[in-house]
Amino acid sequence: MIISSKTRVLTLLGDPVSHSLSPTIQNEAFRKAGVDGVYVAVRCAADDLFGFMRGLSRAGGGGNITLPHKEKAAAVVDVPSEAVRRTGACNTFWGGPDGKVHGDNTDVDGFRRAARAFVGSLRNMRVLLLGAGGAARATLMALLEEEAHEVVLLNRSTERARAVARRIGGAHARVVPLAEELRGQSFDLVVNATRLGLDPNDPPPFDFELLTRVGAAMDLVYGRHATPFVRAAEDYSIRATDGSEVLVQQGAASFERWWGGVAPVAEMREALRRSRGE
Repeated sequence: MIISSKTRVLTLLGDPVSHSLSPTIQNEAFRKAGVDGVYVAVRCAADDLFGFMRGLSRAGGGGNITLPHKEKAAAVVDVPSEAVRRTGACNTFWGGPDGKVHGDNTDVDGFRRAARAFVGSLRNMRVLLLGAGGAARATLMALLEEEAHEVVLLNRSTERARAVARRIGGAHARVVPLAEELRGQSFDLVVNATRLGLDPNDPPPFDFELLTRVGAAMDLVYGRHATPFVRAAEDYSIRATDGSEVLVQQGAASFERWWGGVAPVAEMREALRRSRGE
Protein backbone atom coordinates (compact mmCIF):
# COMPACT_ATOMS: atom_id res chain seq x y z
CA MET A 1 0.00 0.00 0.00
CA ILE A 2 1.34 3.40 -1.03
CA ILE A 3 0.11 6.28 1.13
CA SER A 4 0.04 9.66 -0.57
CA SER A 5 -1.50 13.08 -0.09
CA LYS A 6 -4.61 11.73 -1.85
CA THR A 7 -5.06 8.73 0.47
CA ARG A 8 -8.41 8.74 2.24
CA VAL A 9 -8.15 8.38 6.03
CA LEU A 10 -10.70 6.25 7.89
CA THR A 11 -10.40 6.07 11.67
CA LEU A 12 -11.76 3.97 14.51
CA LEU A 13 -12.61 6.28 17.41
CA GLY A 14 -13.20 4.93 20.90
CA ASP A 15 -11.69 4.21 24.28
CA PRO A 16 -10.19 1.65 24.49
CA VAL A 17 -9.17 0.78 20.90
CA SER A 18 -5.88 -1.07 21.42
CA HIS A 19 -7.69 -4.43 21.34
CA SER A 20 -9.44 -3.74 18.04
CA LEU A 21 -8.80 -5.87 14.97
CA SER A 22 -10.78 -3.52 12.72
CA PRO A 23 -7.59 -1.96 11.24
CA THR A 24 -6.42 -5.43 10.23
CA ILE A 25 -9.57 -6.38 8.39
CA GLN A 26 -10.27 -2.97 6.87
CA ASN A 27 -6.77 -2.43 5.51
CA GLU A 28 -6.90 -5.88 3.94
CA ALA A 29 -10.28 -4.98 2.42
CA PHE A 30 -8.86 -1.72 1.03
CA ARG A 31 -5.90 -3.60 -0.47
CA LYS A 32 -8.08 -6.28 -2.04
CA ALA A 33 -10.57 -3.76 -3.44
CA GLY A 34 -7.82 -1.50 -4.75
CA VAL A 35 -9.14 1.65 -3.06
CA ASP A 36 -6.83 4.45 -1.94
CA GLY A 37 -7.46 4.47 1.77
CA VAL A 38 -5.88 3.71 5.12
CA TYR A 39 -7.62 2.72 8.35
CA VAL A 40 -6.20 3.50 11.79
CA ALA A 41 -7.44 3.23 15.38
CA VAL A 42 -7.24 6.32 17.57
CA ARG A 43 -8.01 6.48 21.27
CA CYS A 44 -10.51 9.29 21.60
CA ALA A 45 -11.96 10.98 24.69
CA ALA A 46 -15.60 11.98 24.69
CA ASP A 47 -14.75 15.68 24.58
CA ASP A 48 -12.68 15.17 21.42
CA LEU A 49 -15.25 13.16 19.47
CA PHE A 50 -16.99 16.13 17.84
CA GLY A 51 -13.73 17.56 16.53
CA PHE A 52 -12.45 14.24 15.21
CA MET A 53 -15.68 13.39 13.40
CA ARG A 54 -16.10 16.86 11.89
CA GLY A 55 -12.47 17.22 10.86
CA LEU A 56 -12.17 13.79 9.27
CA SER A 57 -15.48 14.11 7.44
CA ARG A 58 -14.65 17.55 6.02
CA ALA A 59 -11.31 16.20 4.84
CA GLY A 60 -13.11 13.53 2.82
CA GLY A 61 -12.59 10.73 5.31
CA GLY A 62 -14.71 9.07 7.96
CA GLY A 63 -14.57 5.99 10.09
CA ASN A 64 -16.15 3.93 12.83
CA ILE A 65 -17.19 4.69 16.39
CA THR A 66 -16.84 2.13 19.16
CA LEU A 67 -17.36 2.04 22.92
CA PRO A 68 -18.24 4.24 24.70
CA HIS A 69 -19.10 6.90 22.12
CA LYS A 70 -21.80 5.45 19.85
CA GLU A 71 -24.68 7.37 21.38
CA LYS A 72 -22.71 10.62 21.54
CA ALA A 73 -21.72 10.18 17.89
CA ALA A 74 -25.38 10.11 16.85
CA ALA A 75 -25.69 13.72 18.01
CA VAL A 76 -22.71 14.80 15.87
CA VAL A 77 -24.11 13.45 12.59
CA ASP A 78 -25.86 15.90 10.25
CA VAL A 79 -27.49 13.27 8.02
CA PRO A 80 -28.45 10.21 10.10
CA SER A 81 -29.73 6.97 8.61
CA GLU A 82 -32.97 5.40 9.78
CA ALA A 83 -30.92 3.02 11.92
CA VAL A 84 -29.24 5.96 13.69
CA ARG A 85 -32.58 7.68 14.26
CA ARG A 86 -34.23 4.56 15.67
CA THR A 87 -31.38 3.37 17.86
CA GLY A 88 -29.95 6.73 18.89
CA ALA A 89 -26.49 5.30 18.18
CA CYS A 90 -23.99 5.73 15.35
CA ASN A 91 -20.99 3.53 14.59
CA THR A 92 -20.13 4.61 11.02
CA PHE A 93 -19.60 8.10 9.62
CA TRP A 94 -18.25 9.79 6.51
CA GLY A 95 -18.18 13.13 4.75
CA GLY A 96 -20.66 13.56 1.94
CA PRO A 97 -20.36 15.71 -1.19
CA ASP A 98 -22.75 18.13 0.54
CA GLY A 99 -20.08 18.90 3.13
CA LYS A 100 -22.14 17.29 5.87
CA VAL A 101 -21.36 14.42 8.27
CA HIS A 102 -23.34 11.34 7.27
CA GLY A 103 -23.87 8.50 9.71
CA ASP A 104 -25.22 4.98 9.90
CA ASN A 105 -25.44 2.19 12.44
CA THR A 106 -23.96 -0.78 10.60
CA ASP A 107 -24.09 -2.80 13.83
CA VAL A 108 -27.69 -3.52 12.78
CA ASP A 109 -26.67 -5.12 9.50
CA GLY A 110 -23.62 -6.69 11.12
CA PHE A 111 -25.65 -8.52 13.73
CA ARG A 112 -28.37 -9.47 11.25
CA ARG A 113 -25.94 -11.02 8.77
CA ALA A 114 -23.91 -12.83 11.45
CA ALA A 115 -27.01 -14.16 13.22
CA ARG A 116 -28.45 -15.49 9.98
CA ALA A 117 -25.20 -17.35 9.33
CA PHE A 118 -25.12 -18.75 12.88
CA VAL A 119 -28.73 -19.69 13.64
CA GLY A 120 -30.61 -19.19 10.38
CA SER A 121 -33.93 -17.40 10.55
CA LEU A 122 -34.64 -15.30 13.64
CA ARG A 123 -38.35 -15.29 12.95
CA ASN A 124 -40.51 -16.26 15.94
CA MET A 125 -37.49 -16.68 18.21
CA ARG A 126 -37.56 -15.84 21.90
CA VAL A 127 -34.36 -13.94 22.67
CA LEU A 128 -32.64 -12.80 25.86
CA LEU A 129 -30.61 -9.64 25.22
CA LEU A 130 -28.01 -8.58 27.81
CA GLY A 131 -27.20 -4.87 27.85
CA ALA A 132 -28.83 -1.59 26.87
CA GLY A 133 -26.03 0.40 25.22
CA GLY A 134 -25.40 1.14 21.57
CA ALA A 135 -24.68 -2.45 20.60
CA ALA A 136 -27.82 -3.66 22.37
CA ARG A 137 -29.94 -1.07 20.56
CA ALA A 138 -28.64 -2.19 17.18
CA THR A 139 -29.19 -5.84 18.09
CA LEU A 140 -32.75 -5.17 19.23
CA MET A 141 -33.56 -3.33 16.01
CA ALA A 142 -32.17 -6.19 13.92
CA LEU A 143 -34.06 -8.82 15.92
CA LEU A 144 -37.36 -7.01 15.53
CA GLU A 145 -36.82 -6.38 11.82
CA GLU A 146 -36.17 -10.12 11.48
CA GLU A 147 -39.49 -10.76 13.27
CA ALA A 148 -38.28 -12.27 16.51
CA HIS A 149 -41.33 -13.16 18.60
CA GLU A 150 -40.10 -11.62 21.87
CA VAL A 151 -36.94 -9.96 23.14
CA VAL A 152 -36.34 -9.85 26.89
CA LEU A 153 -33.84 -7.20 28.02
CA LEU A 154 -31.69 -7.58 31.12
CA ASN A 155 -29.37 -4.74 32.10
CA ARG A 156 -27.68 -3.43 35.23
CA SER A 157 -29.76 -0.24 34.90
CA THR A 158 -33.39 -1.25 34.60
CA GLU A 159 -34.50 2.26 33.67
CA ARG A 160 -31.99 2.40 30.82
CA ALA A 161 -33.25 -0.94 29.52
CA ARG A 162 -36.84 0.25 29.72
CA ALA A 163 -35.95 3.37 27.74
CA VAL A 164 -34.40 1.21 25.01
CA ALA A 165 -37.40 -1.13 24.98
CA ARG A 166 -39.82 1.79 24.65
CA ARG A 167 -37.79 3.48 21.93
CA ILE A 168 -37.23 0.45 19.70
CA GLY A 169 -39.08 -2.60 20.91
CA GLY A 170 -42.74 -1.70 21.26
CA ALA A 171 -44.93 -4.66 22.12
CA HIS A 172 -42.22 -7.19 21.27
CA ALA A 173 -39.67 -6.17 23.90
CA ARG A 174 -39.92 -6.29 27.68
CA VAL A 175 -37.53 -5.76 30.57
CA VAL A 176 -36.77 -7.92 33.58
CA PRO A 177 -35.09 -6.08 36.46
CA LEU A 178 -33.36 -9.12 37.97
CA ALA A 179 -31.76 -12.20 36.42
CA GLU A 180 -33.42 -14.36 39.08
CA GLU A 181 -36.80 -13.64 37.49
CA LEU A 182 -35.65 -15.66 34.46
CA ARG A 183 -35.16 -18.86 36.45
CA GLY A 184 -36.67 -21.86 34.70
CA GLN A 185 -37.32 -20.04 31.43
CA SER A 186 -36.22 -21.06 27.93
CA PHE A 187 -34.76 -18.99 25.12
CA ASP A 188 -33.90 -19.76 21.52
CA LEU A 189 -31.00 -17.31 21.64
CA VAL A 190 -29.08 -15.38 24.31
CA VAL A 191 -27.02 -12.37 23.14
CA ASN A 192 -24.37 -10.58 25.17
CA ALA A 193 -24.31 -6.92 24.14
CA THR A 194 -22.49 -5.71 27.27
CA ARG A 195 -18.80 -4.85 27.31
CA LEU A 196 -18.03 -7.65 29.78
CA GLY A 197 -15.42 -9.84 28.14
CA LEU A 198 -13.22 -7.13 26.67
CA ASP A 199 -10.90 -8.08 29.51
CA PRO A 200 -10.41 -11.88 29.45
CA ASN A 201 -10.50 -11.82 33.25
CA ASP A 202 -14.02 -10.37 33.31
CA PRO A 203 -16.71 -12.55 34.89
CA PRO A 204 -19.36 -14.02 32.58
CA PRO A 205 -22.20 -11.52 32.12
CA PHE A 206 -24.88 -14.16 32.76
CA ASP A 207 -25.41 -17.39 34.68
CA PHE A 208 -26.83 -19.96 32.25
CA GLU A 209 -27.74 -22.22 35.16
CA LEU A 210 -30.86 -20.09 35.64
CA LEU A 211 -32.37 -21.22 32.35
CA THR A 212 -34.03 -24.49 31.46
CA ARG A 213 -33.06 -24.41 27.80
CA VAL A 214 -30.94 -22.23 25.50
CA GLY A 215 -30.82 -22.91 21.78
CA ALA A 216 -27.69 -20.84 21.07
CA ALA A 217 -25.60 -17.99 22.46
CA MET A 218 -23.97 -15.08 20.64
CA ASP A 219 -21.38 -12.75 22.14
CA LEU A 220 -20.79 -9.36 20.50
CA VAL A 221 -17.39 -9.22 22.24
CA TYR A 222 -14.45 -10.88 20.54
CA GLY A 223 -10.83 -11.53 21.39
CA ARG A 224 -7.88 -13.72 20.56
CA HIS A 225 -9.32 -16.43 22.80
CA ALA A 226 -12.80 -17.59 23.76
CA THR A 227 -14.67 -14.92 25.72
CA PRO A 228 -15.98 -15.54 29.26
CA PHE A 229 -19.56 -15.57 27.86
CA VAL A 230 -18.72 -18.18 25.23
CA ARG A 231 -16.88 -20.33 27.77
CA ALA A 232 -19.80 -20.13 30.18
CA ALA A 233 -22.26 -21.16 27.47
CA GLU A 234 -20.12 -24.06 26.32
CA ASP A 235 -19.85 -25.28 29.92
CA TYR A 236 -23.59 -25.98 29.60
CA SER A 237 -23.18 -27.54 26.14
CA ILE A 238 -24.80 -24.52 24.48
CA ARG A 239 -23.67 -23.79 20.94
CA ALA A 240 -21.94 -20.43 21.14
CA THR A 241 -19.95 -17.95 19.08
CA ASP A 242 -18.11 -14.73 19.82
CA GLY A 243 -18.40 -11.41 18.01
CA SER A 244 -15.86 -12.12 15.26
CA GLU A 245 -18.39 -12.57 12.48
CA VAL A 246 -20.38 -9.58 13.69
CA LEU A 247 -17.15 -7.56 13.47
CA VAL A 248 -16.53 -8.73 9.91
CA GLN A 249 -20.11 -8.14 8.78
CA GLN A 250 -20.49 -4.69 10.30
CA GLY A 251 -17.08 -3.85 8.86
CA ALA A 252 -18.27 -4.98 5.44
CA ALA A 253 -21.37 -2.80 5.75
CA SER A 254 -19.17 0.16 6.76
CA PHE A 255 -16.90 -0.45 3.77
CA GLU A 256 -19.94 -0.31 1.50
CA ARG A 257 -21.02 3.04 2.97
CA TRP A 258 -17.55 4.58 2.53
CA TRP A 259 -16.70 3.27 -0.91
CA GLY A 260 -20.05 2.53 -2.56
CA GLY A 261 -19.02 -0.98 -3.63
CA VAL A 262 -19.29 -4.56 -2.43
CA ALA A 263 -16.90 -5.43 0.39
CA PRO A 264 -14.47 -8.36 -0.02
CA VAL A 265 -15.95 -10.24 2.93
CA ALA A 266 -14.01 -13.48 2.44
CA GLU A 267 -10.68 -11.63 2.55
CA MET A 268 -11.78 -9.64 5.61
CA ARG A 269 -12.72 -12.84 7.40
CA GLU A 270 -9.42 -14.48 6.48
CA ALA A 271 -7.46 -11.45 7.69
CA LEU A 272 -9.23 -11.72 11.04
CA ARG A 273 -8.43 -15.40 11.30
CA ARG A 274 -4.75 -14.80 10.57
CA SER A 275 -4.57 -12.04 13.15
CA ARG A 276 -5.95 -14.42 15.76
CA GLY A 277 -3.46 -17.14 14.85
CA GLU A 278 -6.16 -19.47 13.54
